[in-house]
Amino acid sequence: MRIDFHPSPAPTLGVEWELALVDRRTRDLRNEADHLFARAKARLPDPGRLHKELLKNTVELVTGVCETVPTAMADLRRTLEVVVLAGDDLGLDLFGAGTHPFASWTGQQLTEGHRYEELINRTQWWGRQMLIWGVHVHVGLPERDRVLPVLGALLRYHPHLQALSASSPIWAGVDTGYASNRALMFQQLPTAGLPFTFDSWAEYESFAQDQLTTGVIDDLSEIRWDVRPAAHLGTLENRICDGVSTIEELAALTALTQCLVVDLDSRMAAGETLPKMPPWHVQENKWRAARYGLDAIVILDAECTERLVTDDLAETVERLAPVADRLGCGPELAAVLDIVARGASYQRQRAVAESTGGDLVAVVDSVVGELRTSLAGGS
Repeated sequence: MRIDFHPSPAPTLGVEWELALVDRRTRDLRNEADHLFARAKARLPDPGRLHKELLKNTVELVTGVCETVPTAMADLRRTLEVVVLAGDDLGLDLFGAGTHPFASWTGQQLTEGHRYEELINRTQWWGRQMLIWGVHVHVGLPERDRVLPVLGALLRYHPHLQALSASSPIWAGVDTGYASNRALMFQQLPTAGLPFTFDSWAEYESFAQDQLTTGVIDDLSEIRWDVRPAAHLGTLENRICDGVSTIEELAALTALTQCLVVDLDSRMAAGETLPKMPPWHVQENKWRAARYGLDAIVILDAECTERLVTDDLAETVERLAPVADRLGCGPELAAVLDIVARGASYQRQRAVAESTGGDLVAVVDSVVGELRTSLAGGS
């Protein structure tokens, strides 16, 4: 199978932001995406900026092709402003986290479409459990033959991105003990989870052919890895992150992703052989970040060097600062450390639950409030 990679001359960005729809009074999920679309799309200059997802309790905001992180955030903000107003008309709020703390999967409705119906038909109970939301960041790459080595090297930072974005500690009314329950839920789907790594593009093409031949997938988009090539767009797509509740945190995660990808690609273009972590270390790091979040001690190399993830993040942000300055996202990259200082979403949600005697409606209130405050702050 031939997979043509359409290179991006510049390290352009595309961001996809999944948000849940919650009732303003009960704070439970509502299956109102169709009604929200009808109201919002008529007000959007580009209706393509708003997408439907697997379930009717979800909308996805997407950017166009953007040159910089600030441009991407401005693009999302314009769409968000319209969608929030449409939600106001319907008594809906937008909820930005990896999971909802008390909603039941049994009450959720599937979006119409053969692709979604076939996914649920195949995956059954696990597919119906997918009350999860995330963020995807695309970064353009200029050379096909550097895509897979960059992907392999980027996996060293999988736990960093997971820990920073972790926002799914509570599931079906119970604190799971994990910072990101979403990370472990999503990998139950076939083709989801950590990517395989390949030494050449031809090996990746052979893998894809095998998947098609054996009926594992019908389309390349059904390879749902945490990090994957998006050949038709000419990008590497980071799908690691949990849902996010503020534009500022989304900007920080986008900047970190772009800087890491550009740094790795530039080093390879200069002749460096990029380091690749043993897959057993990558797998362990994902679990540690999902379990412990910003308190995770992660494995950094094949020699089994270990370090607190926040210490490694501080050094990484400092090292990438010149890259961020060139890309026009210096303040956004620096804001990565603001997440550490303030506490990630999973920590903030737990703090609200503890301070209110376990009131999960208050937890939803807090996540919704963060998004509204973030939107108002940048106006």
